[in-house]
Amino acid sequence: MCRSKMDINAAEPSTTTPRTPRRHSRTAKSSFTNSSSTDPTSVNHTAGSSNKYTSTTSASSKTSLSSFRDALPENPHLYDFTEICSATNNFLAKRFSSSAAWRCTIRGKDVIVFQHKFRRPVEPWQLRQRLATICRGHHVSIIKLRGASISGEHIYLVYDFVNGANLAECLRNPKTPNYTVLSTWLSRMQIATDVAQGLDYIHNYTGLNTNFVHNHIKSSSVIVTEPSFHAKICHFGTAELCGEVPDEEGGQEEEEEEQSGEITEEKQRSSKIKRTTDNRVIKFEGARGYMSPEFQSTGIPTQKSDVFAFGVLLLELLSGEEPLKFKFDKEKGDYRRISVIETAREAVKVETESRSGDGDGDGGRIRRWIDRRLKDSYPMDVAEKMTRMAVECVHVEPDKRPDLRRVAGKISRLYLESQKWSEKLRVPTDFSVSWGPR
Repeated sequence: MCRSKMDINAAEPSTTTPRTPRRHSRTAKSSFTNSSSTDPTSVNHTAGSSNKYTSTTSASSKTSLSSFRDALPENPHLYDFTEICSATNNFLAKRFSSSAAWRCTIRGKDVIVFQHKFRRPVEPWQLRQRLATICRGHHVSIIKLRGASISGEHIYLVYDFVNGANLAECLRNPKTPNYTVLSTWLSRMQIATDVAQGLDYIHNYTGLNTNFVHNHIKSSSVIVTEPSFHAKICHFGTAELCGEVPDEEGGQEEEEEEQSGEITEEKQRSSKIKRTTDNRVIKFEGARGYMSPEFQSTGIPTQKSDVFAFGVLLLELLSGEEPLKFKFDKEKGDYRRISVIETAREAVKVETESRSGDGDGDGGRIRRWIDRRLKDSYPMDVAEKMTRMAVECVHVEPDKRPDLRRVAGKISRLYLESQKWSEKLRVPTDFSVSWGPR
């Protein structure tokens, strides 16, 4: 900042320097005495134009510096709880959604405050370190975390407010079930690309030696902006700051004790009992239909469980259906469970068997599975590749799921293929029609 201010001051004309007025006086005197027919006001006009140009340059430099300063990520804020209470009117203001969230203004910023409960105890120094790492992240597909505040067993996370609607509302509106704003293939591919790149940044580029996990991937956590239909991921950092991800310090302490050779049977028993009691006491939350099998059994989120949730979101984006729903069966007189994962696997299986000649199907099963509101206006080869990749992401075994970096790269290539397909179908406008005689 000191260097930029010196540059601005150097660009402005200085009246205290003796060389500048002498140079201007000589120029004015010579121009005025050499030509008697020349209007002396022209000399004043030249000096005024130079001053005007210099002032314009300094003003533009100040504007560019201010815009650059606003674009830089700010330091994380540890808000005082009274500041949160004052902004939300003691939490009596209207909630932003069905969850514990309030839209308000804090320190001149339009933000949303989310209330969460600690799942595991987090030390103050750990909270500051994690908050500094998370707030340092900056990606166009991730909603910025401004800071946090602690009160008792709850933590309040302050995020930037982004104007738009979540993906679930864009795909399924109860008032208009046959209509969606995402009626084009490119709009859905744009959302898939943005979410994949944002998750790739969280997993591989946020922390230097830390494997960050989102653990809240679902259609209601993705905000779609207008008019370009770009997607932004919300709730980044919630898993680490709320203690949803277990610490690795216990394993490190055990390794140090084994190296020193002072570990005893009592210490081994106590550590095992502590772990079993922790696993019994700690409760975990997850979105219905997005939880991987290993997360349901252990309650520990991993990057592979994020890949599973992202695969469900892709299937939801392609089919337009909910991840999990129940439909009443009139023949059996009971509700039938319908999973988008099972229907996608069945469609891919039938399509593969029909192509190999082993099945009785006539093909086109994936086309019938994809959302009908797209009106079959999409490249079939790209849609099939997207469906098969989403099915790979929701594999039962975590080791057989692809890495998110590879998934993001493949989706980006498929998005470029979709753009080429769209340009080929675009109506040509570089011709003219004339009804007049030649």
